[in-house]
Amino acid sequence: MRVVLAEDSVLLREGLVRLLEETGAEVCAAVGDGIELLAAVKEHVPDLLITDVRMPPSHRDEGLKAALEVRAQFPTVAILVLSQYVELSYASELLAGASAGAGLGYLLKDRVARFEDFEESIQRVATGATVIDPEVVSALLSNRAATDPLHTLSPRESQVLGLMAQGLTNGGIAKTLVISAGAVEKHISSIFVRLGLHQSADDHRRVLAVISFLQRRS
Repeated sequence: MRVVLAEDSVLLREGLVRLLEETGAEVCAAVGDGIELLAAVKEHVPDLLITDVRMPPSHRDEGLKAALEVRAQFPTVAILVLSQYVELSYASELLAGASAGAGLGYLLKDRVARFEDFEESIQRVATGATVIDPEVVSALLSNRAATDPLHTLSPRESQVLGLMAQGLTNGGIAKTLVISAGAVEKHISSIFVRLGLHQSADDHRRVLAVISFLQRRS
C-alpha cells in the first residue's frame, strides 16, 4: 500500500511514518501543508492519503479542503482524515463525498496511539470502507432533534448502528457486542425499517447508506 502523509507537526509526522512502515506501507511522501499535499498526491497518486484537518498557514481546515480536492480529482485515492477534536461540521463535509470514490475515514488523533485500532482502520479505508471514529459517531447520534427517527432506535440498535458506521462487518459487530450473527442481522433489519432505508446485501453500501443518512441529519 502506497501512502502520502500530511501532518504539520514534525514529531507526529515522523512517528506516523514509522507506524505506517511497521504495517508494511510504503510512505511515498510526508509533507507539512496543503499545497505540498496536493503536489505529492498528483506526483505519486497513492493508494491512501492520510492528512490532518488543520494545516498551515491558518491552521483551520486546509487539510480537509485539500482532502476534498483530492477526492474530486483522484476518486480512486482512499482518504483518512485525522483531527484533534470532534468537529461535526468537518466530519459532515467530508462524509458528503462518502458515496462515491474509494474508502474514506475520519479519526481522532488519540486513535493513533492505539496501534492495533489505527492499523485496522487504515486497512479498512484502504480496501474501500468508510470508517468513522466512535466518538464522532456518538456525537452524531446525540446531536439530534427529538423528532429524528434515530430516537426511535433501541439502545442496542444504536450500538449496532454506531459499529456499522465504524466500518465493522456483521461478524465484527457480533464479536464486539458478544451476540450471535443472527441477532446482528435482526437489529440491522430493524434499523433500516426505522430509518426508512432499503437493505442491501453489500455491507459497504449499507454502511454508506447509514453514514449518508447521518450526514444529511447532522
